[in-house]
Amino acid sequence: MTSPSFPATPAPRPGGAGELAGRTVSRVGYGAMQLERLHGDRRAAVALLRHAVELGVDHVDTAQFYGDGFVNEVIREALTPEDDVLVVSKVGAVSDPGGPFPLRLAQRPEDLRTSVEDNLATLGLEQIPVVNLRRTDSGISVPVPDDQIVDLDDQLAEMIALRDEGKIGAVGLSSVTADILRRALSAGIVCVQNAYSLVARDDEDALRLCEAEQIAWVPYFPLGGALPGLAKVADEPAVLAAAERLGCTPAQVGLAWLLHHSPRTLLIPGTADTGHLEANLAVGAIILDDQTLAALDAVPTRPFQTLDGLKS
Repeated sequence: MTSPSFPATPAPRPGGAGELAGRTVSRVGYGAMQLERLHGDRRAAVALLRHAVELGVDHVDTAQFYGDGFVNEVIREALTPEDDVLVVSKVGAVSDPGGPFPLRLAQRPEDLRTSVEDNLATLGLEQIPVVNLRRTDSGISVPVPDDQIVDLDDQLAEMIALRDEGKIGAVGLSSVTADILRRALSAGIVCVQNAYSLVARDDEDALRLCEAEQIAWVPYFPLGGALPGLAKVADEPAVLAAAERLGCTPAQVGLAWLLHHSPRTLLIPGTADTGHLEANLAVGAIILDDQTLAALDAVPTRPFQTLDGLKS
């Protein structure tokens, strides 16, 4: 006699419930870029992503240029339709392993279309739920050649055409100012993904516009310090003091601050380590009292630079 089967209890939503592209999602998702570090151990990469889903992750950020397609292929292998995970990709750059930087810009409308097609192929999807148009208006950027200075309207027209064709479900933006976002609102933007953290808050006006328009705000480099010369959240005395008082890590304090700072924030911290993954997903349970928030809010912000500026 077989035992009766019961539906599995859904994992609690890491960080609570948020909204992305008209869907309710966990406020803490997963940024898949770091899966590239597991290029030599594909099984481990798949297992890490499966573990994230088991812990309640239901939105994953990726790009064709992460590992030159490797990360997308891992996502294709690890996820099933039954997981109901919202996949967000991005266009506007392509891999350039032999170049001076690992990426080169691909901003022209025809480049955006090719990148969407490449993402569809490696992800094994008929439609990518959300695709972010990554521009170079804000945050850290590679040098922009003249032939890659493309008008926003021309890019949005191509993204809208791809959406109308059913190749993408919704359009987001990345690395944009509040002015660019305002110009793009009529295209139905569902999220903005900018470099933003406790120590890099230049785009506060873009965040406030997202709040007003009910657009998801998805910070990348959420702990700063992603490149040499950039301030690191975990080095700040106020962050270190809060971590000691709360019994958590400085990185967790930095991520928790982002969740507290705006209700529209969705996090996509990336890692190739199971322990770090679990720590990242636990930040929604961290409570920051008014005194702690005031001390963190007082941390000074530092402007980003272009990669050529950082290199010099």
